[in-house]
Amino acid sequence: MVAVLVLTVNPGSSSLRAHLVDTTDERVVDELETGQPADSEEALRALGELLDRLPAEPISLIAHRVVHAGKITEPAVVDETVREALRSAAPLAPAHVPKTLALLDFLHDRLPDRVQLICPDTAFHRDLPEAAYTYPVPASWREWGVRRYGFHGLSYGWALRRAAELLDRPAGELQVLIAHLSGGCSACAVRDGRSADTSMGFTPLEGMAMSTRSGSVDPGLLFWLLEERGLEPGEVSEQLQHASGLLGLSGGLSADTRDLVADGSPAARLALDVFCHRVRRELGALATSLERLDAVVFTGDIGWDQPEVTEAVCAGLGTLGVHSGLDSRREEDAVISSSGVPVLTVRSREELQLAAVAARQGVSDREGTPV
Repeated sequence: MVAVLVLTVNPGSSSLRAHLVDTTDERVVDELETGQPADSEEALRALGELLDRLPAEPISLIAHRVVHAGKITEPAVVDETVREALRSAAPLAPAHVPKTLALLDFLHDRLPDRVQLICPDTAFHRDLPEAAYTYPVPASWREWGVRRYGFHGLSYGWALRRAAELLDRPAGELQVLIAHLSGGCSACAVRDGRSADTSMGFTPLEGMAMSTRSGSVDPGLLFWLLEERGLEPGEVSEQLQHASGLLGLSGGLSADTRDLVADGSPAARLALDVFCHRVRRELGALATSLERLDAVVFTGDIGWDQPEVTEAVCAGLGTLGVHSGLDSRREEDAVISSSGVPVLTVRSREELQLAAVAARQGVSDREGTPV
């Protein structure tokens, strides 16, 4: 097999991760991780330093994780059409897509001869059943593209693959619930290897409570805030995106479950209780899209490395055949339950999934027209 070296770029809402991956053996050759916004001077400087350590010639292509690319729901070589689609989708994921656009420009300037590929998180959900992706709204709205897209697809793809390996069963035969719990949180019902339903929808704001995002709230509440309390739309958006979730529930104490577990105050307990309740509620609802439940898989930073949260979630899933009393060790991907429906923890390796998806596209630095 010819080695394909893929530079993966994964901008979070307030972070940047980049890896050079040899897809022959899924080996990370070099990497960077910074807690600075991906389009900040500090993050771009760190990315430049990573590139300075790497000879440009071996890099086969550059693959970007993209949270939302609008109507583009499969990997695509970046050209002006793709850039325009990203600009149009930016209001749907304002914490992520503008950063991707900045990174595309930065890497084009540094490596103008390398093809850049976007891999939308929505691709994993592109075969959602019509009943699952359709909102009960006027037809004219649906003609505008109002529908449920789903997110965290690269994480789900990797978690499904690892679950199949741990359970020693083909991924295409599994019916599982996967919870991606991190700064952004969502869950997915996977039936026979495909997304059957998911908790996030038109934007990454729908679904369960998150670190600073509210998740789903009553739409009538938004009208009340605008009409009765006099809030501006931008203010509502800012508070739902950046001042809600664990941070808002804890009264500003922290958006990090580790801090809240350690704190133990009433506000911290409330935040964790609401968070775990919302996770259980989403998983219970998604289970109705499956014919059986082969396993529950936890991934993401919280799902992988916060045993108190996974224990609390599973303690309330008895009706699904899930038992508590989980192994709290997190040394490697594993089945952590001793009875009932298997419960698994899988470390999120979006960089490996991203590199594998990109390599499968068969794109080389001689194909496409870099823009």
